[in-house]
Amino acid sequence: MDLRIAIILGSTRPGRRGDQIASWVLDTARNHGGAAYELIDLADYHLGNLDEGGNPNHQKYEHAHTKKWSQVIRSFDGYVFVVPEYNHSYPGALKNALDYVYREWNDKAAGIVSYGGWAAGVRAAEALRLVLAELQVATVRFQPAVLTHPTFASGAFVPTEALTASVREMLRQVLRWSGAMRTLRVEA
Repeated sequence: MDLRIAIILGSTRPGRRGDQIASWVLDTARNHGGAAYELIDLADYHLGNLDEGGNPNHQKYEHAHTKKWSQVIRSFDGYVFVVPEYNHSYPGALKNALDYVYREWNDKAAGIVSYGGWAAGVRAAEALRLVLAELQVATVRFQPAVLTHPTFASGAFVPTEALTASVREMLRQVLRWSGAMRTLRVEA
């Protein structure tokens, strides 16, 4: 069975630029091959503030939106997070989505494509790595970072060849690690 990798758009903010970046990452991934890729836009899931009463480690979900989110996250072997930097970290909507479930994230691999102003979202990516580690998600080393000033100069996202190459390298790592992590999940 082919690996399944989710490209998770980590912002729900109106007017966000991440949708263009996430679509480009998805196209780059599909051209790269090696897995079935799907774009997951958090804005489509309407999770709202975490409203489950129990510990997500027990997977006793009360609400339909949580059960749906659980099924979606469980169905993937790995992830690529497309994450902006808001106030030196990543968006609350992404933290909320991560916190809704727990075991569904475990023993999987992830890459991070960050974007933002002067720091290109790098601080958000580093903050995200800490939370992913607690969720038992192994993050790969290669971390493409999009400096939004020059890449959106025309109003639309225009990736450079170097940025495309870095996304391909990240994908190569995510695929290798996702395949290896699948073995761990099967053994468990």
